[in-house]
Amino acid sequence: MVNNMAELLKCTGLSKKYGKKEALFPLDLTLQSGQIIGLLGPNGSGKTTLIKMICGLLSPSSGELLIDGKEVGVETKKIVSYLPERTYIPDWMKVKNILDYFCDFYEDFRRELAEDMLRRLDIRTDAKIKTLSKGTKEKVQLILVMSRNAKLYLLDEPIAGVDPAARDYILDTILKNYNPEASIIISTHLIQDIERILDDVVMIQYGHLKIHGSADAIRKEKGMSVDEFFREVFRC
Repeated sequence: MVNNMAELLKCTGLSKKYGKKEALFPLDLTLQSGQIIGLLGPNGSGKTTLIKMICGLLSPSSGELLIDGKEVGVETKKIVSYLPERTYIPDWMKVKNILDYFCDFYEDFRRELAEDMLRRLDIRTDAKIKTLSKGTKEKVQLILVMSRNAKLYLLDEPIAGVDPAARDYILDTILKNYNPEASIIISTHLIQDIERILDDVVMIQYGHLKIHGSADAIRKEKGMSVDEFFREVFRC
């Protein structure tokens, strides 16, 4: 991790409504570059809503959202790499087709890196997406996202559909293949599996920010793991 951390993401009074329902209440949050951040909370807490606003798929109802000092738009989309919770690759494509697509669409896509990671997981580039298991499709998607040289990576449940044996490899892949001046936001309910790589923790519930602090500080001050602290906060 870099020592000269800069402000990468700033939310000021950020909120989101669906009709009369508040999905995210006015949120003030600042995240620095060079960190791996766990975005944690129960189902329906607003995690995916926040992620979608950061990547420009949803518009805020009020407040301000800045990425690298810029409002969300074309310029921020160039520096944000997003892994959605659901599989999005068309079944008719081959793995090499989606590599071609990413090369054409993203200037920062590192094809050699993607092909190397695919080889390490024994995923053939001539394989059709429809022949791959759900877990393998998710591995392909994660590889695509992490092969971009982005400033901010948004990973929504990146290891939920992956077998436990592959989780350590995938987490190591995340650690080794992203720009160290960038930040990664990982939304997950599998806290125990990712805790070892977290620098910072953001916990939200019912659209409200409950906790924001360093993972080390939580362990030191609370005398428990982040996973144990999460269970105590949310009574899981």
